Amino acid sequence: RGACLRRVVAVGHRASIDELVQRFRREPYHGMEVVAACLPEDAPGQSVGGVPVAGGFSDVPLVVAHSAADTVAVLAWPERDGLALRRLAWRLERTRTELVVAPALMEVAGPRTTIRPAAGLPLLHVEHPELAGARKLVKAVFDRVVACGLLVLLAPLLVGLAVAVRMTSPGPAFFRQRRVGRDGEPFTMVKFRTMRPDAEAMKLALVSDGDGVLFKVRNDPRITPLGARMRRHSLDELPQLINVLFGHMSLVGPRPPLPEEVDRYGDDVRRRLLVRPGLTGLWQVSGRSDLSWEESVRLDLRYVENWSLMLDLQILWKTWSAVARGQGAY
Repeated sequence: RGACLRRVVAVGHRASIDELVQRFRREPYHGMEVVAACLPEDAPGQSVGGVPVAGGFSDVPLVVAHSAADTVAVLAWPERDGLALRRLAWRLERTRTELVVAPALMEVAGPRTTIRPAAGLPLLHVEHPELAGARKLVKAVFDRVVACGLLVLLAPLLVGLAVAVRMTSPGPAFFRQRRVGRDGEPFTMVKFRTMRPDAEAMKLALVSDGDGVLFKVRNDPRITPLGARMRRHSLDELPQLINVLFGHMSLVGPRPPLPEEVDRYGDDVRRRLLVRPGLTGLWQVSGRSDLSWEESVRLDLRYVENWSLMLDLQILWKTWSAVARGQGAY
């Protein structure tokens, strides 16, 4: 609602500030709003991502005062050394303004990083992501126990939705599609059918407003009226709990890709296949179908690099809110 937000002055290069602004707008639960920007090249009067550029590095304390900010975020800025940053911190002490520094490793979560001083330098040590071992076993057990419990609890709803799909449009209640799982292994994903029976034949006649690999269409004429309501709140995806129970999917993970998508993956994107695809994930709580292909990949790779049971619990909690709002679903 815009109340109790931290007012942030972002300091760094134009591209870094623009990315920060867009992230805070997509994920308002962080409680931060960028109100002004300071660039290496002093360019007042211009803007970055809709945020006014108020000055350069030396102007930060003055910009903080004029914009009533309470936080300064310094993004990756190689031209500025540690002494310049310390001097900025000293100047901000007088006004009790909080200083936060974002390293260049923006996709690496805190649990994987530790500061290890060496020769007087605070070196940031980055551990390898843990994709096997005890944590993997705990995740697998957690997935199956929760999926089994939800299938029992939601059985009346699942039966009701299956009957409704059959009664409101011709065709089967369920839609089965080949997807690619962990290590490139194919599996059959199950969903409630939300489209007309001739949906695949109509696909070639549609123009995607998504990005290349990720085929998504707003106001898709193939979707039935009931299907649109189910998609809005992701009810069509509930049968995927069966995939979770059988170990094809996880409760939380990257979006399950189609085989033709995987055929176009580069080496970086293939890291999505190191873990099981998920019923929900960072993409689900960060914009869903409104995300571009590049943003969807970035979020999936961030999850792969930083996954933990605690992160899964956080995503599951946020999924309820995202699904209830129905934003970005089509």
